[in-house]
Amino acid sequence: MTLQYENELERPEILTEAVAPFSPEEIAERTGQAVLEKVDCPYEATASLLITDDASIRDMNRQFRSIDRETDVLSFPMLDFIVPGDFTFLDSEENWGAYFEPESGELLLGDIVISAPRCLAQAKAYGHSVLREFAFLVAHSMLHLCGYDHIDPEEEKEMNALQEEILAGLGYTR
Repeated sequence: MTLQYENELERPEILTEAVAPFSPEEIAERTGQAVLEKVDCPYEATASLLITDDASIRDMNRQFRSIDRETDVLSFPMLDFIVPGDFTFLDSEENWGAYFEPESGELLLGDIVISAPRCLAQAKAYGHSVLREFAFLVAHSMLHLCGYDHIDPEEEKEMNALQEEILAGLGYTR
C-alpha cells in the first residue's frame, strides 16, 4: 500500500508526544495494509491521509457533509462499491482509467482526514493509548474506503468486528 501522508498541524509532533511515541505515517501504512489484506483487495492500492486540527476538520465536515461540528475522522472514498470489500466490479478495462493511478497502476482508494486533538481526547476518554486510537481511526476509515459502512445495525456489527480483528492482529488492543 502506498500512503500519501500530510500533517498540517502547527505542532506536527502532537500525536507522538504521547506516552509511547510512534510514527503516525508508519502506523497508518501498516494498518492500511492490514485492512487491504483482511478484505482481500487484489490490487496494490494508494490512499491519502491528512492529519489536521479540529477547526479544519469542522470546516470539511460542514462543507462536504453539511454537519457543522468537529469529528474524529472523515473518509472520502473514490469507489462506489456494490458489495463492501468486493473489488470484482473493477475487473473491466473501462475502470482502469477511472480508478487506477496511470503511472503506478495502483488502485485509488480515496482520502482520510484525522483530527489529532480528537484522537488524543478519545484515547484518554476510552482509556487506551493514542497509538491504538490512531490505528482504530485509520482502520475505520480504510474500511469506509473499501465500501463498508455502519448505517444499519448489521453493517455496524460487521464493520466493528472487522476493525477489532484487524487491530488485534496488529497488537493494538485496549
